[in-house]
Amino acid sequence: MTGLEYMIAIRDGMHPPAPIQELIGFRLVEVDEGRSAFSLVPDGRMLNPIGTVHGGIAGLLLDSCMGAAVHTTCAAGEGYSTLETSFNLVRAIMPDTGEIVAAGRVLYRGGRVATAEGAVRRVSDDKLVAHGTSTCLIIATG
Repeated sequence: MTGLEYMIAIRDGMHPPAPIQELIGFRLVEVDEGRSAFSLVPDGRMLNPIGTVHGGIAGLLLDSCMGAAVHTTCAAGEGYSTLETSFNLVRAIMPDTGEIVAAGRVLYRGGRVATAEGAVRRVSDDKLVAHGTSTCLIIATG
C-alpha cells in the first residue's frame, strides 16, 4: 500500500497506530497527500520539574506530523527516515492548556530527499506553541 493509504488506515482505525502514539496518547486526526495532523491533550505525566509540559512533547508531535506528511508522498515499497528535525518553542504548554494539534506539510519532495514544516497550536485559541522543519531521506522498504 502507498504511504497515504497506510496513514488513512491508521486514521480510520483499520491499522493500529504506532506504539509511540499509544504510549504518549496522541492520535492522527487529519491526513491527505503531503499533509498530516496529530492531536493531543497533555496531562500531568508530561510535566517537567518547573510544572510546564516538557518541550520534548512539542518536538515529538512536530517530528511525527512532519514525518507522516512525508510518508503520505511515498509509493508502495518506499518509506522515509528522518535525517534532521529542528523546532522552536514559542509559548509554554501549561497543564491546563487543553488540546493541542500539530499539523505538518511537505515543502519539497524529490527522489531521495523531502523537506517539511510543522506547527503546534492550542485548539482553544489557535495560538502558536511551537514550529519546526524536517529533512527526510526517502528509502526503499521492500
